[in-house]
Amino acid sequence: MDKILEAVVMSSYPNNVKQGLVRRVIEAAKQPMDSEQCWSMLELSTKLYLTGDTKYKREIGKEVLEVYGHYHPEEFEEFFNVRFLLSLLQEGYGPLGKRSHYVLDYIQLGLQFVLESPSATSIFSLLRIEVLRKVCEKPGPKQCAKISKLLTQHPQCIPTGKHQVLFCQQLIRCIGQFQCVSEGEEDIMEFLEQVNKVSGLLQRIWRTQTSAILPSLKELFTIISSTEEQEAPSNALASVVQFVPLELMDGVIRNLTNDDSITDVQMMTAIGRMIDWVSWPLGKNIDKWIIALLKGLAAVKKFSILIEVTLSKIEKVFSKLLYPIVREGALSVLQYMLLSFQHSHEAFHLLLPHIPRLVASLKKENSNSAASSLEQLAELIHCMFFRFSGFPDLYEPVLEAVKALPIPNEDRIKHLLGQNAWTSQKNELACFYPRLASKSETGKIGLINLGNTCYMNSIIQSLFMASDFRHSVLNLTEGNSQPLMTKLQWLFAFLEHSQRPAISPESFLSASWPPWFTPGAQQDCSEYLKYLLDRLHEEEKTGKRIYQKLKESSLMSQAVEHHYLSKTLIEKMFGGKMMTKIRCLKCLNVSSREEAFTDLSLAFPPPDRNVQENASVLPVEEIGPKLIEPLENPSQLTGSPWIQRKPPITGEPAAPPVLVETLGFQEPGKSTNPLGSDAVSVDAAKHPLSAFGGETSAPKDSRSVLDLINYFLSPERLTAENKYHCEKCASLQDAEKVAELTEGPHYLILTLLRFSFDPRTMKRKKILDNVSIPVVLKLPILVTPEETEDVCQHGKDRADPESGFMSVVYDLCSVVVHSGVSSESGHYYCYSRECTDTMPNGQPKDGTAKPASDKQLDFEIQWYLFNDTRVSFSSFESVSNVTSFFPKDTAYVLFYRQRPGRQSCPLHEALPEAGRLHGEPSLHKDLMEAISKDNILYLQEQEKEARNRAAYISALPKSPLWWRDFDRDKDDDNSSGGCSPAAGGGGSGSFHGLVF
Repeated sequence: MDKILEAVVMSSYPNNVKQGLVRRVIEAAKQPMDSEQCWSMLELSTKLYLTGDTKYKREIGKEVLEVYGHYHPEEFEEFFNVRFLLSLLQEGYGPLGKRSHYVLDYIQLGLQFVLESPSATSIFSLLRIEVLRKVCEKPGPKQCAKISKLLTQHPQCIPTGKHQVLFCQQLIRCIGQFQCVSEGEEDIMEFLEQVNKVSGLLQRIWRTQTSAILPSLKELFTIISSTEEQEAPSNALASVVQFVPLELMDGVIRNLTNDDSITDVQMMTAIGRMIDWVSWPLGKNIDKWIIALLKGLAAVKKFSILIEVTLSKIEKVFSKLLYPIVREGALSVLQYMLLSFQHSHEAFHLLLPHIPRLVASLKKENSNSAASSLEQLAELIHCMFFRFSGFPDLYEPVLEAVKALPIPNEDRIKHLLGQNAWTSQKNELACFYPRLASKSETGKIGLINLGNTCYMNSIIQSLFMASDFRHSVLNLTEGNSQPLMTKLQWLFAFLEHSQRPAISPESFLSASWPPWFTPGAQQDCSEYLKYLLDRLHEEEKTGKRIYQKLKESSLMSQAVEHHYLSKTLIEKMFGGKMMTKIRCLKCLNVSSREEAFTDLSLAFPPPDRNVQENASVLPVEEIGPKLIEPLENPSQLTGSPWIQRKPPITGEPAAPPVLVETLGFQEPGKSTNPLGSDAVSVDAAKHPLSAFGGETSAPKDSRSVLDLINYFLSPERLTAENKYHCEKCASLQDAEKVAELTEGPHYLILTLLRFSFDPRTMKRKKILDNVSIPVVLKLPILVTPEETEDVCQHGKDRADPESGFMSVVYDLCSVVVHSGVSSESGHYYCYSRECTDTMPNGQPKDGTAKPASDKQLDFEIQWYLFNDTRVSFSSFESVSNVTSFFPKDTAYVLFYRQRPGRQSCPLHEALPEAGRLHGEPSLHKDLMEAISKDNILYLQEQEKEARNRAAYISALPKSPLWWRDFDRDKDDDNSSGGCSPAAGGGGSGSFHGLVF
């Protein structure tokens, strides 16, 4: 039968005739047959499969082998033995010998028929050794793909143990030598498919044996960092990286960049070759690995490598934007390379000749991918225009090319530049020094925790972000005889201009330390703030003046000027006045006493006192207006001259109190409240609770800052053991005491009295109630009849002649948060933003200050989160929701800034005007020199530290460091947040321009 089959196959008959004859032979082979005949047929089919010079002959051989494998398994197993397979793998077959290309296909075909045979184990053992030997011979992509196909279908043949690691490493070396010799699309597609099969095998091995990943990456880096190879390794290595788990990225990059045994030349070679991988199509996460390594190099101050690599590769990366299949990854890498290269315009200017052509090509392509890339590219270009201005002749063609594309706003540009920069852009003092990658992307500087000093750090950052106060402090002259204020000035100056990611406030801490504080113990930040402001005030008050002169308005009267200049800086910034009135309930005599304050301490209402259902809160999720509705029954307010916190006093005349309220915003297209957002009507003044209607997003039993302020301003009954001694009655009498604000501070500090003494436990316990914080609020300020006619309207609404009150508008600018359950423990951090009187985009052309709108003041000003050394971007939503997510993290101290009104009196206008005139204050010579020297010292420290990094990567298997501590690294971010010092044109036919 074998002779018949051979004669038919070798005949000159047409294939269709041959096929009929072959079919008869195959059908006959399904019948019982003696062993000798089976062997003859198996030998013939093997010969046809392995040496057939046409596809037809190989197909016939395959079909016959499959029939005998199915219908004569014993004979097939005897024929398909270990010795025969070893001969095939080592010597090849027939006259072709080792040049036979189908041995691996033949073995894969036959294995399916011996899987359950007794010889299967021996065959698998043989193949595990032979495939390792094969890959050590560095076969081409076609043979490697066949090996991968065989092992993927029969994983029992994959080498195990140490041989498995070696197999992965050798397979990566093979991939590094892959080359596609043809530029035809079909050949390239076949090449890509072969590479994917090989890298897919690695992925399969890594999934089941993770210990093989890191040695494989070690081999990969050895290949791409080699400076001895004449030819660069294949970009096909990119297909390997895409299968490395991303959770290993941080540890791999950190330890790789910290290895001093890797020379700069090797690292430069490696990152340069990785950047070339952006041209590899269909790869996943390749751009993430490239950017991670670039960031890692910046973190260890390898700026020379980054500069060299960027300048040599940025044009190649840019050119890949022409190809849709690799565009997304190439754009990500390009964005990071440009945004981080801010010390010089050289990298951006290399791209200028190419940008117009690329933009034209992307517009012509007219695809979603091209449109999205154009917008991102335009944003990137405008960032570079902003950073490197002064080249109109070079930029004109580029500007013309992108003129129809969206332009990002300045805040967005500053955010992008601040997020990735190596060098400082914020001030001129350090413009020539590198801005280190470890510095916060916000550009703000943190404060080092000196051992449970987070209470001080939070207060200092809040005061620093009070821009009017900061400018005044920085503008102080030398020789002001104010030691504590001078130290604060130096601290503020370093926070403004230092290149360090965080600075030590040790000197200021020792100078401002309250003597009763225990070193190393957690303290009350409110207590520290009060002590600090009192110290600063008393120093100046005793004649050691620190502020010589402000820019006074020519309209300022002599009396006002004298009154203004007689105040200390603390009084000007944080000082307010409050009138305390006590009325005897027998003779109705009222005694009054006015006193100054720098903060209002707000107690929580007793649990049995329900929150008013119509209390107004400004929900975070709502930016629309809060409509002010009058009460349905105004007579509810009668019965007491003050708001009823205690039982009403019958028979007394009603008086119109004014309460605190939040301020809403009117959106276009919405109905307008007849009372407006900046005025309280006469009726509202008479019946103040009507001004605080509207819905609230807080639960019915929750508190708001408004509740606490209204509780503070409401009358208190003095009775029983707390009776009042009336001078008129000359005896102890029941009385009512009420506090009224008579002068609103420039910065209003509110302390929520969360800590109370528990006599049962003899400890201070914390009230964990969630308190809603309005971003804008109005305070009632009592004015005299004379003041009503000629009132200073800095941040105040018009006064009502009947009520004697006016409303002062305040914007939230800082929130100090306490995390914990006791004042003696826990952690402090703060949210802050800089509130100013002018529009974010600068002054109008006429030079007058343009007040910011409600919406701009409240939602466009960037919030920051200061947590000791860490500074990050944040939002008011985060401020509002912090307690919802973390019940022990509660707002404790709030800073509000008074908003100017449509007209401003000289007294209140002087402070913000001083800040505007001075801009960024000029520092005196000694301070500038100290900052400059410290910046240089810091850079020297960083360079020394980078040189002294401990070696990490070494030759395997000598050093286990390569894979050490990766599991622990993944938990590094789960810090406790304690206070100890330790504590994001070309078509598919252009593949040859990509891969090669």
